[in-house]
Amino acid sequence: MTTKRALRTAPGALSRQGVGDRVFKGLMLVMALSVIALIIVIGCELARGSRPALGRFGWRFLTSGDWDPVNEQFGASPFIFGTVVSSVIALVIAVPLSIATAVCLTELAPQWLRQPLTLFIELLAAVPSVILGLWGIFVMVPWLREHLFPGLQGALGFLPLFQGPIYGVSMLAGGIIIAIMIVPIITSVSREVLLSVPPSQREAAYALGATRWEVTRIAVLSYAGRGLFGAVILGLGRALGETMAVTMVIGNRPEIAASLFAPGYTLASVVANEFTETPPGIHLEALFELGLVLLGITLLVNALARLLLAAFSGPALSAS
Repeated sequence: MTTKRALRTAPGALSRQGVGDRVFKGLMLVMALSVIALIIVIGCELARGSRPALGRFGWRFLTSGDWDPVNEQFGASPFIFGTVVSSVIALVIAVPLSIATAVCLTELAPQWLRQPLTLFIELLAAVPSVILGLWGIFVMVPWLREHLFPGLQGALGFLPLFQGPIYGVSMLAGGIIIAIMIVPIITSVSREVLLSVPPSQREAAYALGATRWEVTRIAVLSYAGRGLFGAVILGLGRALGETMAVTMVIGNRPEIAASLFAPGYTLASVVANEFTETPPGIHLEALFELGLVLLGITLLVNALARLLLAAFSGPALSAS
């Protein structure tokens, strides 16, 4: 009797289960597509706000170095230069430090030290950017001006990158503050990636007589290469869009200079500085166009990173 009752009710139960699966699948699809829709909406809104500037300046907006609201002459090249250079400086500083910290937390540090270090890294990620900016302008910049920058100029002054007057607020200071802000992101993601490496990878390397460094380099870092690259791209995305802390230490001068000691400007900084005080007109539309350029650079960098990863990932990376 029980078996017959079960057979009679099974089709209905299976049908309800099928409906629930379809509803769940549809909801998840909508959530995923909403991310794409949000990017499209943001891009369309920026394009709508910058349409008059796009028609007036055209492609010259990307190559011109003029930013003169009085004479209504606008160009984005100093801000593009500042955004790219400060982000590259931040990556040069942050990537080795972050990956080394992640390796230490997962492979080298004793168990009793790993959790406190991880906690402090997460706390650094929680510090608001404006607080880091205040620390940067009152503590970091004076120290850089009085100690680090003169030392760099004395040792590497033959290079154009380290020539010229030292102001403190500079492109290099902006890159350093961005590096401080992206270290927790890259470290946290890299740590999770390294923890996901199967223990069998390490055990196989040790069984072949590898040293700890060889195990870390060959069995761990090579296996986790794809994930580590993704962590770097996340950090780069944060670096490209960072605003307040950079605005407070980079100098905010719209010019292109070879020296890293010279002040600079970024796309996000100029929008933050001028957007709220700009009346409707071509100046405001040029700021909208700067936002559109920043969005385009971010999407382009991520797309290129995906292509590079697909082109150069070897068997070890594919395995991860």
